[in-house]
Amino acid sequence: MSSLQQAVAHSATLGEGLSWHGSSESWWWTDIEAASLQSWKPDQAVVTYRLPDRLGSFAHCRSGRILLGLAKRLCFASLPKNTSGSASSAQLTTSATAAVQLAVQSLVAVDPAEARTRVNDGRTDRRGYFVFGTMNEAPEKRPIASFYQFSIPYGLRRLALPAVAIANSICFSLDGKTMYFTDTLTRRIQQCDYDAETATVRNVRLFAIPESDKAYPDGSVIDRNGCLWNAEWGAGSVAQYAPDGRCLQRISVPAKNPTCPAFGGVNGDYLMVSSARQEMSTEELSRMPAAGSLFAMQMDAPLAVADALFDDSDAGSVLPLVPKTIKRQ
Repeated sequence: MSSLQQAVAHSATLGEGLSWHGSSESWWWTDIEAASLQSWKPDQAVVTYRLPDRLGSFAHCRSGRILLGLAKRLCFASLPKNTSGSASSAQLTTSATAAVQLAVQSLVAVDPAEARTRVNDGRTDRRGYFVFGTMNEAPEKRPIASFYQFSIPYGLRRLALPAVAIANSICFSLDGKTMYFTDTLTRRIQQCDYDAETATVRNVRLFAIPESDKAYPDGSVIDRNGCLWNAEWGAGSVAQYAPDGRCLQRISVPAKNPTCPAFGGVNGDYLMVSSARQEMSTEELSRMPAAGSLFAMQMDAPLAVADALFDDSDAGSVLPLVPKTIKRQ
């Protein structure tokens, strides 16, 4: 089994949501429990953006802003000048990590009546609408969380998918007509037909189950060949699945809990994976001290497919504050 190597030393409690942003030529991810967003450009310092609440997922916007999925609300944030993915030279000479406080503009509440849930995994669909899920943080982990779509034209709409305990693995086929998702605790990656404009989902079906009983599906991404790559929490590996669900390979990660794979780099030929230190014993942390870092390997060919930028055109319009449920067909 091939293996990823440490690329960015970090000690994230729960690093998640890794993606490559072409305009800034930087990798971006969240440390959820630290309520922060990180960016890193090769050969420069990591920039940390401090936030008023935990960040479950995010998306870069067409305008240059960032859409933030904070614990119980969606927000816009604008990046300060000279911090769009790299630290200024002054910051680099004084600190290995630059810290910037971000102000946010609230857009819409998410599941405000349910104190047990928070925003978790999410990414844009091929149309540029933001699709995300929530998770139940209570110890009993009942399936009370949901999947949503957010857009400027339609506001927040609840997708008619089965309730879950921990929503994860959200990604889309190259043509945008298939959505992949999981309830991590079930260990089943599923897929369904998906229509962005109507937010309808239908024909929910099994896509894949990890080979190892220690593996719990976390974040996923689609490559240029339509293959799905999934981070296997608990198993220290990333699995590649063919479009028909066959497991093609598993790549080792020197951290027990990898969380989200992404393809990027200026040539699109790097696989990078975020990780977490959460749910690791003292003995495990001593064996895997790099847990919480980013790990990478160069691929034989470019595999990156850029995420669509969130379509924030006409964002000054009034947005619905009450989620809508779209019936599953």
